[in-house]
Amino acid sequence: MAGEEQYQLVTFQLGEELYGVNIMDVKEIVKTQPVRPLPNAPYYVEGIFNLRKEIIPVINLHKRFHLSKAAMEDGEDEGGFVILNIDGNRIGIIIDRVARVVPVSPADIKAPPQMFSGIGSEYIQGVIQKDPNAPYLIMLDIRRLFNAKELQKIIEVKQ
Repeated sequence: MAGEEQYQLVTFQLGEELYGVNIMDVKEIVKTQPVRPLPNAPYYVEGIFNLRKEIIPVINLHKRFHLSKAAMEDGEDEGGFVILNIDGNRIGIIIDRVARVVPVSPADIKAPPQMFSGIGSEYIQGVIQKDPNAPYLIMLDIRRLFNAKELQKIIEVKQ
C-alpha cells in the first residue's frame, strides 16, 4: 500500500520473548558495560555507566517484570544495552540479545491480550505476528514503561 506509514522497530530478546521499540526512540545499542550500582535506587535500576562522558542510568527489565534471562548457546554474544531517548532523557535497558530492525505497518499491529508473559498490557503498544508459525513480536510503549514519578527517580539517580 503506497503512502502507508511504516514503523521501523529495533527488536531484541528479553527472556524467551522478542520485543521491539520504535527506532525513533533508540539512540544506539552498545555492548554490555560495567555498571556502577547506586544505593537507594529503585530495585530495577542496575546502576549507571559512562557513555562518552554522559551518565546513563541502566534499567533491568528482567527485574522490573520478573522475567528470566534468555538461555544462551555457547559462543553466542552476550546482550547489551539499548539506549532509549525518553522525552530527552537517555536511559539504558539491558537486553539478552539484539535481533534486527524490522519494518512494521500499522495494520500488522494487534491489541495485546490482557496479560502477556509477565509484562502487563499497559506497557505494550501492540503485538505483531506476520507468520502464524513465528513467535509474537511485542511492541513496547517506552513512554509507559515508567510512570512520571519513576522516571523522575531514574533521572535523579544519574545526578
